[in-house]
Amino acid sequence: MRSILITLSLITINLFFLQGQTKSPAFEAYINKYKDLAIQLQKEYKIPASIKLAQGLLESAAGTSRLARVGNNHFGIKCKEEWRGGRMYHDDDAKNECFRTYDSAEESYLDHARFLSERIYYVSLFDLNILDYKSWAYGLQRCGYATDPFYGSKLVSLIETYGLNKYDRAQTTEKRVPADDIYKILVSKPEYPEIKWKRRIFETNNVHYVSAKTDDTYEIISNDTRLKLKRLLKYNDINAGHSLKGGDMVFIQAKKSQASKEHKMHIVQAGDSMHSISQIYGMKMKSLYKFNKLKDDYIPKQGDILKVRR
Repeated sequence: MRSILITLSLITINLFFLQGQTKSPAFEAYINKYKDLAIQLQKEYKIPASIKLAQGLLESAAGTSRLARVGNNHFGIKCKEEWRGGRMYHDDDAKNECFRTYDSAEESYLDHARFLSERIYYVSLFDLNILDYKSWAYGLQRCGYATDPFYGSKLVSLIETYGLNKYDRAQTTEKRVPADDIYKILVSKPEYPEIKWKRRIFETNNVHYVSAKTDDTYEIISNDTRLKLKRLLKYNDINAGHSLKGGDMVFIQAKKSQASKEHKMHIVQAGDSMHSISQIYGMKMKSLYKFNKLKDDYIPKQGDILKVRR
């Protein structure tokens, strides 16, 4: 009998939620705080800003939940087998489940975008019209994002109550790639201390990079730094399959078009390649070829002198 009463109570609560709600100042403040970030990530990851904001509101109780307050986790994302970052334990579908923690809410928003775009369970969502928030909301429920049978309806209710779908048509005012801007927030800390995934951030030519470990791959670094693998490969002028050696520089931001002012020329050493030279100076490899009027098949020889700046 008690279980029946509990079930009826839950149904009553959910029906009350779905019938409409009075606008909450706390919810409106949360939306105002994170709407620009949601718009930026929509441009980069093709996830409707309305969906991201509605999920953030629902999963974090507008930033007031324990997961959000203690772990900066705004989307209730659990650790999963690939997670290598911080963690905390919280009762959810089961007792003492493992949840991801982040250094900032911005990092949580970025990880949520990657979580949806990179897991096979959600691939069908990206065939939907980005302006069709209802299909996205119910699609998330079908794909198993949450066990709540009212999950899709709750997202739709939030979107319509607060007019969140207007942000799906908004344009970001950022001139740079949104992911770069967000990642810069994560790594621009005094003296580049070790961050929670245990990688020290270095800098050359005003570009951030990490130093590869002996058993590293670009896939591992992509996961650790929350950067898409395709973007990481592009930043480093290489294709998938390129192997890493311990100590290799792996850039986590786009390299510059030329070396810094204190470097004009490079004298080729034994073992140098055009790629390794471009990495040393944090400059794009195509610029190195262009500055020296070289063809694609050029192989540097020891003693050659190459321009690294105009």
